[in-house]
Amino acid sequence: MDAASFTRLRWRLRGAWMWPSFVCLALVDGVLESWRPISGDHGSPLLGVVQGWILSLLGIAILSAPLGWVVRRVRADMPKLVARDYAGAAICLTVTSVLLAAGIAHHPVAVADQNALEDAGATAAAYIGDHAPQRFNSDLRDLSAYPVQPPEVYRICAHAVTGPKGSPRPSWYCVSVDLSRPFGRSVTYAGAEPNSQLSQGTG
Repeated sequence: MDAASFTRLRWRLRGAWMWPSFVCLALVDGVLESWRPISGDHGSPLLGVVQGWILSLLGIAILSAPLGWVVRRVRADMPKLVARDYAGAAICLTVTSVLLAAGIAHHPVAVADQNALEDAGATAAAYIGDHAPQRFNSDLRDLSAYPVQPPEVYRICAHAVTGPKGSPRPSWYCVSVDLSRPFGRSVTYAGAEPNSQLSQGTG
């Protein structure tokens, strides 16, 4: 192997960071999405990996060439391909850093939403216990909640395994809870259709 070939090989070994970074940091993105999702209350590791891959690929496709040029302005002796490789690795790291920052910024919102849901559930349980037929009071800890306009308005349903007069047909007793209103006027009856029908637009 001549000196030039050895130099190119040395640079390639030193610069082969982009795709290992792409794979490893996407796995980190999955962990971060599960720990600190960037939206909603719960995150999926698979979703984190996929969004990390997509954002990193877009960044590499759009920015690795111009950033590689910047790297070569600083290190003129660095081969173009290696400089682009370094730039790609930096892009992957930046994507992970942005997802982490977004997750941390969103966390107080997720906590507030969860607290509001728990408050709405407790308010609904108290109302249902006082106003609903007895068959709906067997387990007020197992309520179905649908966020209508979180973190203020929720539709919450209690389930009974029997219908009126002991019929075997399951039934529901639903209320709307508006946490923005005074406690005594925050709950109203909201029908007997289950939240599963409402969420699918079939109620």
